[in-house]
Amino acid sequence: MPTKDVILTQLSKIIYPTFNKSIIDFDFLTSLEISETEIKITLTIPSSSDAIAQQLYTEIESRISVLSIIPLEINIIQPKAPKETSSQGKNVLPTIQHFLMVSSGKGGVGKSTTAVNLAISLAQQGKRVGLLDVDIYGPNIPRMMGIQEKQPLFLGKNIKPIKAHGVQVMSIGLLVARGSSLIWKGAMVTQAIEQMLEDILWDKLDILLFDMPPGTGDAQLSLAQSLPMSAGIAVTTPQKVALDDTIRSMDMFKQLHIPIAGIIENMSGFICPETGKEYDIFGKSTTAPLAENYQTQLLGEIPIEPAIREGGDSGLPITILAPNCETSLRYQSIATKVWSKLEEINAEGGVNNEKIQPTIF
Repeated sequence: MPTKDVILTQLSKIIYPTFNKSIIDFDFLTSLEISETEIKITLTIPSSSDAIAQQLYTEIESRISVLSIIPLEINIIQPKAPKETSSQGKNVLPTIQHFLMVSSGKGGVGKSTTAVNLAISLAQQGKRVGLLDVDIYGPNIPRMMGIQEKQPLFLGKNIKPIKAHGVQVMSIGLLVARGSSLIWKGAMVTQAIEQMLEDILWDKLDILLFDMPPGTGDAQLSLAQSLPMSAGIAVTTPQKVALDDTIRSMDMFKQLHIPIAGIIENMSGFICPETGKEYDIFGKSTTAPLAENYQTQLLGEIPIEPAIREGGDSGLPITILAPNCETSLRYQSIATKVWSKLEEINAEGGVNNEKIQPTIF
């Protein structure tokens, strides 16, 4: 009779389809029961695809059945098949299921860091994820994702995104000389965003995240008119001055008919690296009343932790550098809540951007 360790070794060799990690690395193994009469393996996977389930079933059976003549039972638990997006209106990227706008009312609140770690967390949960850096004037995503030295592949006028940490990534920062200042008027920003949406060759994605420029302006309006934005997230810090600006972001979502997935309170407390103790140096939990006022949820409170800054500077975000630390676990929890909200929005009829299209006289 094979031991549990032997079976786990074989299962760890099974790569989850379209990813580079095994079903064990993804923690998809729900249970493994071994008795004298039966070996029972249960997986819980995020995909509703029958083809993926069948592929996993066949490989498990071929690897485990050779270890013993004991009957093998394989159960693969899947979510219900999602509806094709029920959103309506103008959509220049119809092969992507969900669009998520990561926004902030002001700069310096950690919006890009949040977008990066949320994208990675969703990918770690088995989602097909893209990240588009729409922060034209301050594109930081290439450094944070460790791809600032890479060049995207051009196929005619089209561009292939660069894959990093399981996420497809594209940024204006990869298309201009490093350190170049883009002194553009609003119309040029709008044109650049529209061009990027049309020219980037994304693979089929479950979700595309947009790291927006701070504030509420041309970029936000242009994006919302081009795509039925599934939901928006506001990133803030506990200080009142940041919350004042967050209110403007929430109002923008309302005016653009973008459902609010929730608020992330960044720099919420400080975790001392020596003791692990948390201190509320900037305050904490001040965002909850704002979330309640807009009938949404506080998705999570992300503390200040030196590893976050170190990871962002080195191109190894904390969700990659320390996937089991407290901050990474909080990002994982946020990713789960966000995905649940997106599925809920889609089930209720999705979104429609027809009302915000430019008027033609």
